[in-house]
Amino acid sequence: MEELLSILDLERLEHNLYRGRSPQVGWQRVFGGQVIGQALVAAQRTVDDGRYVHSLHAYFMRPGDPSVPIIYDVDRIRDGSSFATRRVVAIQHGKAIFSLSASFQRDEDGFDHQFEMPVVTHPDQLMSEQDLKEQFLKNAPENIRRYWERERAIEIRPVSLVHYVSREKLPPKQDVWVRANGAVPNERHLQAAVLAYLSDMTLLDTSLFAHGHSVFDKHLQVASLDHAMWFHRPTELADWLLYTQDSPNASGARGLTRGSLYTPDGTLIASVAQEGLIRDRR
Repeated sequence: MEELLSILDLERLEHNLYRGRSPQVGWQRVFGGQVIGQALVAAQRTVDDGRYVHSLHAYFMRPGDPSVPIIYDVDRIRDGSSFATRRVVAIQHGKAIFSLSASFQRDEDGFDHQFEMPVVTHPDQLMSEQDLKEQFLKNAPENIRRYWERERAIEIRPVSLVHYVSREKLPPKQDVWVRANGAVPNERHLQAAVLAYLSDMTLLDTSLFAHGHSVFDKHLQVASLDHAMWFHRPTELADWLLYTQDSPNASGARGLTRGSLYTPDGTLIASVAQEGLIRDRR
């Protein structure tokens, strides 16, 4: 988590212009959640105190190169009495690789309702990452083993592991517990950026459940195409979050997945939607 917080701490180059770096962990392309989080940080730094992100909408245009910095150019679209709107373009090698639009609002009281959190197995009753490495990974394919053995800023505990060990066609739904691997400062802008970062984790894989595949299948070309997120209620990210996901549609070599993030007490803090490329190269 300390490394992630460092990566989210962008360097200011000029008015509305920021530079971010990528971790050097051997990835061939930049993780999508990193670019979402960094772009949100860049936008937040141009917004007055007291306004917090309530929604973002993003497009991935080109794969990010982790070996060079990413430049974030912020356009201050509008500052109203309650809302502010920003547009951010991420640039590498002179070309746009990503764009994000985000809206910020002052806190207000109003109507309040939410869907109930589904009843699932508590994370304390699930296999820990250490147990996963010792009991499950020794027989897993190399690419799956590399993914789960890598130390991450976010700890992941899927409620079910069937998808990783079976070619069975499953209902396109999954529940995953996620938790910050380290302390996140009690600062709402930063908490929102970390939440945006983790929102891209495991999501695209859900659209492959119905077809007996996973994102680790080497004959598949998978990549996030767009990403939308709505921030409903603030949270301190000090405990587990349930990321419940479903994929209502796959067609045209694209899969659509929706996600809801809940605190352990059942509070819905954010909703997510993403469409991704799921192309069978065979």
